[in-house]
Amino acid sequence: MSRAVLSTHVLDTSTGRPAFGVFVELYKKKDNSWALWHNTATSSDGRVLFPFTKESMAAGTYKLKFNIEDYYKQLEKETLYPYVEIVFKTEEDQHYHIPLLLSPYGYSTYRGS
Repeated sequence: MSRAVLSTHVLDTSTGRPAFGVFVELYKKKDNSWALWHNTATSSDGRVLFPFTKESMAAGTYKLKFNIEDYYKQLEKETLYPYVEIVFKTEEDQHYHIPLLLSPYGYSTYRGS
């Protein structure tokens, strides 16, 4: 079995813990629009390992959309950001780990390993 080519990890820096239950949507850009490709929620350790291999996930432009507002509502906290979208490009034969560090009033991302 081939290694999954896309994963994410959401950490809540305001609590110092993984963000459990964040709803995540994966979109693929087709022409000038976005097509929903997959949706899921983060695990108890804040991770998502998408079920795609290098054979099934072609090079292209993708978008991860994280529903932050619902996550913070369950914690009874306000947030400035209802959602976070991260757009990124992929090439063939690469693994992409796209972490999201978040707090109610800020977020950052980078290409992980």
